[in-house]
Amino acid sequence: MCGICGELNFQGKPPNLSVLDRMKGQLASRGPNQAGTYSNGPLAFGHRRLSVIDPSYPSYQPMTDHNLGLTIVFNGTIYNYHALHNELSNLDYSFLSQGDTEVIIKAYDAWGENCPEHLHGMFAFALWDERKKSMFLCRDRMGIKPLYFSLFPDKIRFASNTQALLAAGGIDTSIDPIALHHHLTLHAVVPAPRTLLQGVRKLEPGTSMTIDQHGQHQSRRYWQLTAQRPKENISEAEWIERTRVALNTAVQNHFTVADVPVGILLSGGLDSSLLVGLLAEAGVKKIPTFSIGFEDAPAEKGNEFEYSDLIVQHFQTDHHRYTIANDEVLQYLPAAVQAMSEPMVGQDTVAFFLLSERVSQTVPVVQSGQGADEVFAGYFWYPFMAAEQGDLVDRFRKYYFDRSHAEFLETVHPDYHGKDHTADCLGKLLSQPGADTDMDQILRMDVTTLIVDDPVKRVDNMTMAWGLEARVPFLDHNLVETAFQMPPEVKLKENGKYPLKMVARNILPAAIIDRPKGYFPMPALKYIQGDFLDFMRDTLMSRQCRQRGLFQPSYVKKMLAAPDQYMTPLQGSKLWHLALLETWLQTHIG
Repeated sequence: MCGICGELNFQGKPPNLSVLDRMKGQLASRGPNQAGTYSNGPLAFGHRRLSVIDPSYPSYQPMTDHNLGLTIVFNGTIYNYHALHNELSNLDYSFLSQGDTEVIIKAYDAWGENCPEHLHGMFAFALWDERKKSMFLCRDRMGIKPLYFSLFPDKIRFASNTQALLAAGGIDTSIDPIALHHHLTLHAVVPAPRTLLQGVRKLEPGTSMTIDQHGQHQSRRYWQLTAQRPKENISEAEWIERTRVALNTAVQNHFTVADVPVGILLSGGLDSSLLVGLLAEAGVKKIPTFSIGFEDAPAEKGNEFEYSDLIVQHFQTDHHRYTIANDEVLQYLPAAVQAMSEPMVGQDTVAFFLLSERVSQTVPVVQSGQGADEVFAGYFWYPFMAAEQGDLVDRFRKYYFDRSHAEFLETVHPDYHGKDHTADCLGKLLSQPGADTDMDQILRMDVTTLIVDDPVKRVDNMTMAWGLEARVPFLDHNLVETAFQMPPEVKLKENGKYPLKMVARNILPAAIIDRPKGYFPMPALKYIQGDFLDFMRDTLMSRQCRQRGLFQPSYVKKMLAAPDQYMTPLQGSKLWHLALLETWLQTHIG
C-alpha cells in the first residue's frame, strides 16, 4: 500500500518540486518504507511506499519503462498479478521486477484504457504516457483505494488524500453546499465526484480519466454493477455454494498475495470470524488476530470480547487484545481527525485508528470484514425497507438519513440553504438501469456509493495513518457480482446475511452465527458526557466556529443542552456530527 501524488501542467511548465515534496510529506504514513520522485517536462509524480509485494529495488516507485515510454505511481494490490505476468510474458513483454506495479505498465501498453478491466484488486494509479503526452488516472471498481484531484485552469494535481492537495496550496477551500447537504443528511457520505471542499474532487469508483498535455480530459466508466437474475434457474443451495466458492477464493487471495505477514481484525462478529474460519479450514495455523474494546457506558457495553475470545479459542489464533480507556480516546481524537481525508462521523473511526496503531507494530497487512453487511443485506434497516411500498428515496430516508431536509435547514446558516440535494442525488442513483427489484436498487446503491465514503474510506484512512494495509475480501468484485445476481430475498432470510450464515454453519461455533447483530462499540462518542461533552462544547462555541458561521447558533445550543435526546435513526449522536465536522474544518482549513 502506498501514497501517490502528482501534477500535470497544461502550459508545458515544469512543476515546482518543492510543492511535490510538501504533498509527499502528507503521504508519509501511507508509505514509510521508500520515497521517490519523477519529473519530465510538464509532469511530476511523487510516491511513498509501503513494501508488501516484492520489496526489492526494481519495484520501487515511481516506476518507468523507458522502452514503452510509460511511468506509473500506484497504490494498492493486484491479486491476479501472477496470472497477468504470465499472460503478458506470452505476449512478449519482459519484466525487471517480481511485483504487481510493473504488471500495470505492461497491461496499459497491451490494452490501453481497457487495462483496468484485466486488474483484480484494489488500486488507484496515475500513468504518464510520454508518447501521447497524456496522463491516465484510474480507481478500482469498489472504490477501496482513494484518488483525489484538483483541477486548475493551468494544471491538475492528484493525491491519495486531501491533505496532500491542501499542502500544495491554491485550493478553493470554500464549502460546497450540495456536499454539505449530503454530509449532514447521509451519515457523512458525500458521493463522488464531490467533496466538502469546492476545490477538491475525487475520481468515482470503477472509473478512469485521461488528461492530455493541454488539459483536455475525459472520463470513462469501465465497470458497472448490475443486480439482475441470470437466465438459468439457480436453487438456494447453489447460491450458497457459489457464495462459498467466491468468498473462499477472495479470502485466500487476500491472504496469500503478500511477501509479509497478514493478520485479521477480529471483532467477534460473523464476518471477521468467517475470515478466520476459512483460513483455518485451509490449513493456516496461528493466524494473527487483533481485537479492541473500550470502557463501558451505563447503556452500552464497550467490547465484544466474549465473542472474539470464542473464535480465538476455537481456532487457536495468535491473538492480541487491547482495552482502551476513555481518556486515551479523547487524547487521540485530534490525531485521528488529522488522518481523515474527509470528515467521518462513524463512532468506530477512532477505534480503527487506535487499533491500527497497535496492529502495525506486529503485522503490516490485515484483512477486515467491511462490506459484508452491505453486500449480503445484514443491516437491520434492510428488512424494513423491503417490507414497505412506495418511493424508494422515501423508504431509504426513513431508516438512514441523519436529518430531514427541514432539520438540515434548521442546522446550517441560510447561505447554505437550497433544495433537497440528497433526495435528488439518491433518486438518480436508485433509478439507474440494471436492477430487477426495488431491493436490488437499494442494495446496489449502498454498495457502489454509500459504503465507499463511509466504512471503506474510514478503514483506509485510519489504517494507513499507521502504515498498515487493510484488505477487504467481502468487496472482492467477483464475490460482489455473484451476490448481486442472487435474489435479495435469499440474502434477507434470517434477518440478513443468510448465505454467509449457511457457509459458516460447518466452520464457526453456532454462538457466533446466531448472536444478535453487533456493531463496533464506542459508547463515549454515542452517549456524550463529561470530558467529551466539554470538548464538543468548546469546539462548537469557539471563536473559529462562530466566525465560520456554518451552523445556526440556536441549533447548536439545543444539541448541547440535551445531547442524548438528539440521535439519528442509526443511533449516532447529532452533536458529535457537528463537533466532528467543525473539528475537521479547524484542523485542515483553519
